[in-house]
Amino acid sequence: MNPITLPGLVDPHDLSADRQFSMNLARGLEVLRAFTAADPMLGNREIADRTGLPKPTVSRLTYTLTLLGYLSRDASLQKYRLGTGVLSLGHPLLASMGVRQAARPLMEQLARRTGCTVNLGMRDRTNVVYVDTVRADRGNRHLPDIGSTRPLMPTAIGRALMLACAPAERTAILNHLKLHDKALFERNRAAWEADRKRFAEHGFCHSPGDWRKEVHAIAVPIRLPAREAPVAMNCTLTAYGMQPGKLEHEVAPLLIDTARQLAAAQGMA
Repeated sequence: MNPITLPGLVDPHDLSADRQFSMNLARGLEVLRAFTAADPMLGNREIADRTGLPKPTVSRLTYTLTLLGYLSRDASLQKYRLGTGVLSLGHPLLASMGVRQAARPLMEQLARRTGCTVNLGMRDRTNVVYVDTVRADRGNRHLPDIGSTRPLMPTAIGRALMLACAPAERTAILNHLKLHDKALFERNRAAWEADRKRFAEHGFCHSPGDWRKEVHAIAVPIRLPAREAPVAMNCTLTAYGMQPGKLEHEVAPLLIDTARQLAAAQGMA
């Protein structure tokens, strides 16, 4: 399959001979992606180490991105943070997502009924990125937020997203994971196979602490028109004090019903 059709699963260096591909733009975006919630401020050397780009190239890119408003420079520390321009780029996407608008009241109702934190996510490269969240389980110290990410394969919502993909795309994602992070793939292979069977039999995916041992979750894909990118919803609870089997037996039927309502609202009754 042409890698261009699989957003995020392409190595820019593999496209160096593609005259339509802008390597400078790709490098600039890699600089922006180097920043994380854990490391919101980075210097040019740190960015170079994270991206593998030469330091002179990074210096030109950070200078340009700062002038354009996508980075902000702290002169006293000689480091950069993301600028408001990045936030402005994301808002039109979130505001135009009809499924997100329709999901919000359903997520709030589900959170109230179950005591779970409920999240809506999409795939970003080999991660899940949350596009909405309703926090109900305050014991979860890994606070979800819009734009926060979780790894694709070790999480219930990530596996649900892969099950929402067309078979060819799912195979491409798994092959990419196997090639680029074989250790992670092997650690989570059994959980992936178990969720394939569980989804076929029961309609949901289950993570009993696969990503973080203290966070348990169930998730389902949302049926959307074929033109839409796959979306999945999860319910998470902190394992401490959680009644055994609550997610699988009490919450799962409610989550599946919520997913059906959301699909119907998107014309997929």
